[in-house]
Amino acid sequence: MNGTQLFEQYLPYAGTWDEMCTGEHIRDQYSQVFKDISQLSTEVLLQKDRQAGELFMNQGITFTVYSDDAGIEKIFPFDIIPRILTGAEWRHIEQGIAQRLKALNLFLKDIYSEQQIIRDGIIPAELIASCPHYTREVYGVRVPHDLYIHISGIDLIRGQDGTFYILEDNLRTPSGVSYMLENREVTKRIFPGMLTASRARMVNNYPLLLHEILGSLSPGHLSNPTMALLTPGVYNSAYFEHTFLARQMGIPLVEGRDLVVDNHKVYMKTTAGRQQVHVIYRRLDDEYLDPLVFRPDSVLGVPGLISAYRKGNVAIVNAVGNGVADDKAVYAYVPAMIKYYLNEDVILPNVPTYSMEDREAREHVFANMENMVIKRTNQSGGYGMVMGDKASEEELKAVKEAILETPREFIAQPIIKLSTVPCLIDGKLQPRHVDLRPYALCGPAGIRIVPGGLTRVALREGSLVVNSSQGGGSKDTWVVDL
Repeated sequence: MNGTQLFEQYLPYAGTWDEMCTGEHIRDQYSQVFKDISQLSTEVLLQKDRQAGELFMNQGITFTVYSDDAGIEKIFPFDIIPRILTGAEWRHIEQGIAQRLKALNLFLKDIYSEQQIIRDGIIPAELIASCPHYTREVYGVRVPHDLYIHISGIDLIRGQDGTFYILEDNLRTPSGVSYMLENREVTKRIFPGMLTASRARMVNNYPLLLHEILGSLSPGHLSNPTMALLTPGVYNSAYFEHTFLARQMGIPLVEGRDLVVDNHKVYMKTTAGRQQVHVIYRRLDDEYLDPLVFRPDSVLGVPGLISAYRKGNVAIVNAVGNGVADDKAVYAYVPAMIKYYLNEDVILPNVPTYSMEDREAREHVFANMENMVIKRTNQSGGYGMVMGDKASEEELKAVKEAILETPREFIAQPIIKLSTVPCLIDGKLQPRHVDLRPYALCGPAGIRIVPGGLTRVALREGSLVVNSSQGGGSKDTWVVDL
């Protein structure tokens, strides 16, 4: 069998937006890939698929699944057929994400100072007060350039009619960017001619942009600040990414025990003595950062770090306390924030969201459970989620009881059939559902979004859950100008 026959046998799901096909026609952005793959035999494609797996294995590109009894280190599944967006689609995505981040940043500044959005009745005070990630300990702390969100991964999905929706905001320690970069490197190895012919925009300048933004945030506007990436250590699920980014940027990778605070300044222990650190890119959750302020049992953080932060002697990226803005219950209010702070109409809409604290919304959800996905407001990675169309009667009963007990901890959204892309599975091209996580970098000079992002794919047939922890994989994401 050759590539042409593979495409001819490809059958998209009925009633779903397919990224490659519209009816029997190949979309323009896929024309070059269609042409190139059609010239290859199935054996060659399978060989390239094996080669990609070997490259990932040799690079040690892994993630961790803590609940897997078979061994927690996993090679990140990669599908060799790229997901392709047009330049026009990307422009729309860029504008929508930039708008959203401007509003969310203004919200964080407001909620940790004047709280005008609460005074004006746009967001209920009790919603913020009940958010476990609202960090009162940093109320009133001034952050460099009033920037709270420096690195974000905003999850997007495309619905049945082709509309892009924001699925959730990741504003604390978003992960996955190393997979975006490594996916592209592997694609360069297995499809060098196809990548060049399609003129896909490059993504490999991300570490350089990140390094520039970290440097621009240093206290006192130093020309050559000392920066470090703070990791929880080798047992963290994203440790590969921590080492990858530190190496790419040429900055030290440190653990809490490598840092010490003296006279409200942070120092790194080196063989040449102490060296002051001006900017910390932390991949550590708030509650573990400083045992003197947050969890006293944390051995991962740095005692006194928050005092240095309050004094303005160290910049922490992302800012402490960002979690209040990516709470799934607060998510429902982001369109109102955009109108309130920017006086603009929303470019990228939310998925319709029902708060389980609202009695009418709750009754509507309970009456339509088979069409709903129920999510816990402060869990990620696909955990704490119930798909109503796949759940058993017992599971639905249990989640109803949990909602009635603590309604603040849940939201519900209608199940949206995510768009599909072709994947090479068992020697055939088969449709699988995908989302998209573009990575945005925000600095004093503005917002930069690397063209492409991480496409996550649900490798199980019919599944809508794309998270790697739940059996998902990823694809290289191309932005091409037609």
